[in-house]
Amino acid sequence: MAVLVEAFSVIVRRDAIDQKLWGGWAEFVGLVPNQTLCYDKELARVGFMAPRDVQAFIEQLQQGGLTFENEGKAQDMAVVDQLHGSSLPVDWLEIARIPFGEAGEVAACWLYEGPRTAGGIDMPASEFLLVTPEGWSYEQSLSADYKFVPNGQVEQELEFLRNEDCVDVYMDRSTGREVFVGRPEVSPKPMH
Repeated sequence: MAVLVEAFSVIVRRDAIDQKLWGGWAEFVGLVPNQTLCYDKELARVGFMAPRDVQAFIEQLQQGGLTFENEGKAQDMAVVDQLHGSSLPVDWLEIARIPFGEAGEVAACWLYEGPRTAGGIDMPASEFLLVTPEGWSYEQSLSADYKFVPNGQVEQELEFLRNEDCVDVYMDRSTGREVFVGRPEVSPKPMH
């Protein structure tokens, strides 16, 4: 199995959630601030559109007992960008763009701890299931229509219009189209 990677995805090892996070899986699910959770038996994925929301979520998980980084490598969780891959080296994760039907391709990742193929993608099997958030469809996804704007260029490329139910709405100055940035409220929550 593999989990979808869109925008900035926090990928967390399920064994770390079960063994290290105070409150285990139930606590983890309670910390998820949006509707982007998808998971298989080995990994859980939560997506974000803004780096500061990623940071806030990671801080919550660290307060709960998980480790983000150890000796320069991703430990219990990794941050994976759909365009650029992992923010840190990660020994336990394989990340790739894979075909998605006839529609196109998506970024995905899966747990892989076996020997590595030099320069290749290590697949768990010739075919595998891609897990996506409930209600996800390719046509309405960031995989189909994605624009990345670096933090330093937001004001030049986008004009802020309004916030509606945890979604910042901007106008793309180059196209005149509205673009949307999901902004979940990620605030400290007490660990049970």
